[in-house]
Amino acid sequence: MLTSNLLILLIDEKYYDRHMDEALALIKRGTDEILTETDLKNKLETGRQLIIKAGFDPTAPDLHFGHTVLLNKLRHFQDLGHKVIFLIGDFTGQIGDPSGKNKTRPTLDSNALIENAKTYEKQVFKILKKELTEVRFNSEWCNDLGAAGLISLASKYNVARMLERDDFNKRYSSNQSIAIHEFLYPLVQGYDSVALNADVECGGTDQKFNLLVGRELQRAFDQEPQVVLTVPILEGLDGTNKMSKSLNNYIGIEEKPEEMFGKIMSISDELMWRWFELLSFISDSEINNLKKQADKGMNPRDIKFILAEELVDRFHEAGNGAECRDLFLQRFQKGSLPKDIKEIEINIESDSIPLSNLLKNTEMTSSTSEAMRLIKQGGVKIDSEKVLDPKHEIQKGFDAIYQVGKRKFLKIKVK
Repeated sequence: MLTSNLLILLIDEKYYDRHMDEALALIKRGTDEILTETDLKNKLETGRQLIIKAGFDPTAPDLHFGHTVLLNKLRHFQDLGHKVIFLIGDFTGQIGDPSGKNKTRPTLDSNALIENAKTYEKQVFKILKKELTEVRFNSEWCNDLGAAGLISLASKYNVARMLERDDFNKRYSSNQSIAIHEFLYPLVQGYDSVALNADVECGGTDQKFNLLVGRELQRAFDQEPQVVLTVPILEGLDGTNKMSKSLNNYIGIEEKPEEMFGKIMSISDELMWRWFELLSFISDSEINNLKKQADKGMNPRDIKFILAEELVDRFHEAGNGAECRDLFLQRFQKGSLPKDIKEIEINIESDSIPLSNLLKNTEMTSSTSEAMRLIKQGGVKIDSEKVLDPKHEIQKGFDAIYQVGKRKFLKIKVK
């Protein structure tokens, strides 16, 4: 028979294991890679408040949804009680991050960096908890390094390892120039981890090399090496390319509520699930439940409403999302839809049917090839939303208004 003390111990261990599993599940959600998961678990098991570091170079005056993937991960750590160092790279910003670049980036002047940094501080607290966030500038310690300190730091890493970095390797192999100061960027970013004695550093997948340099430098300075955690790059509104202002496929976190809501509603159904994973704070079980409802025929537009409302409320005020949804529906109802749209039912044997086949079978197009061509050209809408994927599938049980061109309308229920 178990003694009462042993029974209490076993109960405590089960509770601890469950709590640890839940913490790891939260951290791993939407994460690309953790180096190493064992190191992370060991740090979490100490029970102390960990120092979570993420660096941002203030090279642009505002943030977009792509930046918030990393901010969301920092928030996950804060929800577990850990401290986030939001590091503004005012010093490294003057070097210019060479990550993913095929040529030397121009340096920015300090005045522009300072102004951009001020807007960063204002924007990040739309996601991060102020009481668990410390904003730091890496000029605090980098300005004091001096020539001797920089030479000493450079001696702790070698050129061969630096050239293992993919972008440097490609430029070296193709005889493109690499400025000496570009080698300093990963070194200084790595030294930031030493200065802060970071337990975990988070960054995008394109930052992996820099984050690993920090891990190596901590070893060189006799510190416990940080855990490296990378998050995926968010696809922009086009669903293909990285979200970027230069590609005009972005949503800024300070855009007006209606603009933000409308842009979110414009993304594809496939991209919607990706954004739920990387941008939403609702639980995995809730997302899985929404997927089940979609499989049963729930209109993807209504699911997208949930995502759009959450994000608009987060970056503006509670209730703004619902207001935008109501305006969206009013415009939809007052749009150029005919009053008397013919309604038909289509029976299918499988769980879904290609949209191109559905349009041909209902005589909205003369052939599947015509349907696919019109879809690619943006000439097909479902519930007033353009469908651009020629392989789009319609699930059994789905009920919607289909529009081909400007004049063909049909309400179809797939059974």
